Amino acid sequence: MHVLILGGTTEARALAGLLHPRTRVTSSLAGRVAAPRLPAGEVRIGGFGGPDGLAAWVREHAVDAVIDATHPFAERISFNAARAAATAHVPLLALRRPGWVPGEGDDWRDVGSLEEAALALEGFGRVFLTTGRMGLAAFADRPEWFLVRSVDAPEAPMPARTEVLLDRGPFTLEGERGLIARHRIDVLVTKDSGAAATAPKLTAAREAGIPVLVVRRPPAPAGVPVATTPEEAAAWALRRRAGTAPDEGAG
Repeated sequence: MHVLILGGTTEARALAGLLHPRTRVTSSLAGRVAAPRLPAGEVRIGGFGGPDGLAAWVREHAVDAVIDATHPFAERISFNAARAAATAHVPLLALRRPGWVPGEGDDWRDVGSLEEAALALEGFGRVFLTTGRMGLAAFADRPEWFLVRSVDAPEAPMPARTEVLLDRGPFTLEGERGLIARHRIDVLVTKDSGAAATAPKLTAAREAGIPVLVVRRPPAPAGVPVATTPEEAAAWALRRRAGTAPDEGAG
């Protein structure tokens, strides 16, 4: 059996480790990070050329199942995967970590997009922006001061008053407390990625009494079953290898 895993997330790497070497695994990484952490099994880097290119690759490489383990905000890739799997007639599963849930004392403000988050910054002065380097254009015209954290250096356009911090999680609560205090942050902007490695910033924001603008996740493609853990996704794939899985749901 040949399983194609889309994405370089922590969950994608864990899933590849669970399946390899029992099953042939190819992990496809987008190539947006200069030095990605590589998973077990085979690895390809770069795009497919849209859903038709992905469908052609699936057929050419005799892929038996596709697991979309991309970032929860990789909306275009997820919809391309759904179209490609339908075209190539292979089963598709989405692996999505659960989103964050606010707790007592949290001041979370739900926003629908990066553009909406930028407009919601009115009245704040110093922003901790942790939405990744690809979406900075939405904040390019804002007058606030920004601390931007990303794995690789961002490119223009970006806010005029920006300090860039290159770092990769997991992050510690002590470290996040220090960042917020040292840079006198008065608002945190983040996406609802749900990652445990980056969750300490939310606790630090609550302790500091500052609000958090949380960008909602985009909707998943209709009709695609969802697993919430690598173990659940691995069981789904292995059931298909054994020929015992129903077509619906992750189980």
